[in-house]
Amino acid sequence: MSKGVLMVNLGSPDSTDPKDVKKYLGEFLMDERVIDVPYWARTLLVKGIILNTRPKKSAEAYQKIWWEEGSPLIVLSERLQSKIDDQTSIPIALAMRYGTPSIKQGLQELHDKGVDEVLLFPLYPQFAMATTETILVLAEELRKEHFPEMSFTTVPPFYNHSDYIRTLGNSIAESLKDVEYEHLLFSYHGVPERHIRKSDITNSHCKIDGSCCQSASTAHQFCYRHQCYETTRLVAEYLGMKPNTYSVSFQSRLGFDPWLKPYTDRTIERFGKQGMKKLAIVTPAFVSDCLETLEEIAMEGEEIFHEVGGKEFTVVPCLNDRDEWVKVLSRWIDEWAHQKPVEA
Repeated sequence: MSKGVLMVNLGSPDSTDPKDVKKYLGEFLMDERVIDVPYWARTLLVKGIILNTRPKKSAEAYQKIWWEEGSPLIVLSERLQSKIDDQTSIPIALAMRYGTPSIKQGLQELHDKGVDEVLLFPLYPQFAMATTETILVLAEELRKEHFPEMSFTTVPPFYNHSDYIRTLGNSIAESLKDVEYEHLLFSYHGVPERHIRKSDITNSHCKIDGSCCQSASTAHQFCYRHQCYETTRLVAEYLGMKPNTYSVSFQSRLGFDPWLKPYTDRTIERFGKQGMKKLAIVTPAFVSDCLETLEEIAMEGEEIFHEVGGKEFTVVPCLNDRDEWVKVLSRWIDEWAHQKPVEA
């Protein structure tokens, strides 16, 4: 058996051209685990409405954050892959759930190197239908169809892993070392509330009522909301933060259905209206900076805060290719390669 790793991130358009953005959004939004309505309704919504109105606006947003080397998310993911490759003893391939390089391309790259035992590594700390689950489902479909000789092991969500909490905590502390701030907002990517209920393996625990995420349940292993709040609690504990100096919110909602609350944009606005002058924000649902962190938070979020009287708005970068993060991931990979379980 020859081992290798496939790290998978979200993905990005190939360029900021509206045609490329439309192609990317089409693949992303037609995923049944992203917009989980019947195919006919999803087609009507995505192809009939969204793809006729949104690509131009999204392309303008991507243009604001695009780097000379390309998409920040892709570039940062490639840097992470390269650094891990230097520190590990087995092949490391990179793929994106949407766009290029595709998961099929990543598996083919490993196959061509003789790999038949793959560590699937979704680069998401918390489990969600629209992130981790859709990667695993597609990878398994591709394995059955094109790489039947391969076997998969999956890295579980690491939202509460002590290595991750320490690395994230150290990153926050370093970024805010010389910054005076009144409050630290942990902003996570939002999901529709129905996704939380659909992922509830008990079919009864997740009521999204403010208490279910704090009471013990097997549902938590697939509950995105619980895992976001738990990441926040553990990081705050690690940093010795006092109650009421930090809170959780959710960004990037789409459509009219109820999404996880409180919403980040409205939270930022409320803080400013209440007289807060110095706000810091961190985005722990992402390990790589991307449109949602660089444009939605660092640009739009700051603009909202200033419009309502806020003065200083500090954004903590994602872990990206931070050396401490590279060492953690490299160690996890080597432990798997040498048959040591990756545990919290």
